[in-house]
Amino acid sequence: MKRFLIPLTAFLLGSALIASFYIGILTWAQGWDYASSQFARDRTYVLPIIIGFGIQAALYAILRFRLFIPVASTAHTGTMMGASGGTSATAMVACCIHHVTDVLPILGLSAAATFLTRYQRPFMLVSIAMNLIGIGVMLFVLYRERQKLQLAPETI
Repeated sequence: MKRFLIPLTAFLLGSALIASFYIGILTWAQGWDYASSQFARDRTYVLPIIIGFGIQAALYAILRFRLFIPVASTAHTGTMMGASGGTSATAMVACCIHHVTDVLPILGLSAAATFLTRYQRPFMLVSIAMNLIGIGVMLFVLYRERQKLQLAPETI
């Protein structure tokens, strides 16, 4: 039972974390009404990012805790998940950073805000691609370890 609860929990927590980050930034910048309308407008980009990050979290938990296959090495899956998470967070910020431009010049970040606002959709698409790459890397590691496990009895 634990083999299924841990990945499910990781999926739910990962998805909730990235969704909370997105909604939190938007709510902080403009309020709840705007956050909900922005989420509805960008849902075709935001939902795949949220779900993709949750899937990566679940796969990482499977690899990390060796739940289904005794994995010898998790390779660079943690790094990949971190990079994908960072890209996802940047994409989430890119869609709402232009709403905090009143504060950004004080922080010296107005050029960054302009850049992120201009390339909001491409950032989201890159984030989705990074999620898919991260999922692919983790599935490849699981596949490779499963192949090693199947070949082991023949060599004995």
